Amino acid sequence: MSTPEPSLNTQVIGQAESALGAILDPLLERAKMTFSQWLVLVITSASGGSVSRDQLVRRITTARKVPDSDVLGAVDDLVLAGAAEVLPGAAATVRLTPAGQERLRQVRGQVDEITSRLFDFPAGDLATAGRVLTIVTERANAEIARARS
Repeated sequence: MSTPEPSLNTQVIGQAESALGAILDPLLERAKMTFSQWLVLVITSASGGSVSRDQLVRRITTARKVPDSDVLGAVDDLVLAGAAEVLPGAAATVRLTPAGQERLRQVRGQVDEITSRLFDFPAGDLATAGRVLTIVTERANAEIARARS
């Protein structure tokens, strides 16, 4: 007798997130990088290599539900490590340095290699999962906003 497949629920999502985090954590540790620093590198790179500090903070705090200080601290740490720089001006811009781009490239290569094995599903299944998780996230964000008002 086979065990029925579990429905999508918070436990299944949480277990998947925990397992993926357990894969990412040692990669970041070897790169001497925190998860917050990783997010700063990823978001800045996805923004073309530079992004306003305010936009960067907003994108990460909205997605990860962390305080602004976590993101700003990660930016400061990356600047001290030579992986990023903050350009002066009315809208301070965070820009990756060549060293930051290389750190991102190294870890991203390892992540891509692993996720290609983990996400080996038909494109339709991945699209459905993506849509469902996006809707769950939107609904959860609406609940958070409702609870705060």
